[in-house]
Amino acid sequence: MSIIQFGDYVEGINYKVVDERKMRASAGIMFILGLIAIINAVFKQQFIIIPYVAGFMMVSFGVGIFINPKYSPAGIIAGLIIRKQAPLYIGAIQKKFAWSLGFIISTITFILSLYLQNDVTLFEPVCLLCLICMVLMYLETAFGICVGCKLYFLSIRLKLLKQPTEKPNCMGDSCDVK
Repeated sequence: MSIIQFGDYVEGINYKVVDERKMRASAGIMFILGLIAIINAVFKQQFIIIPYVAGFMMVSFGVGIFINPKYSPAGIIAGLIIRKQAPLYIGAIQKKFAWSLGFIISTITFILSLYLQNDVTLFEPVCLLCLICMVLMYLETAFGICVGCKLYFLSIRLKLLKQPTEKPNCMGDSCDVK
């Protein structure tokens, strides 16, 4: 078993999977941090926390994508929180796509937030990116709706991405690949 991979093979499932409980907990942790950053920025006009939160998200998504979600900072914290719960396995391929979108959004937010410290006119685009990311994480955490996963399967239907050889499942079998 390789350390550098997104998802694992488990007995009885013929495609790579991730633990949905851990994914949702990771999203919840990042959502709370994002909420703290947004509240400080909007109500207190304190922007200094945004690069730290966006950087944490960027590193969490980056480590998850390029190394393994088990070792992402948010994933480690999430694992501690849910350690006594049985895993709930879902397909990894669509989650990797979703985490890639999170990585792109958080990286752009991080870079813009560094400039925001000296140029307050960047607050609106930074705030918009933060809000998009927060809505996506809230939907994942609260309702188990992975918008990035839905976009992955839409990309397959539109033939922007090729059909995977793996036939992964989603929460509640909401996005079976036919």
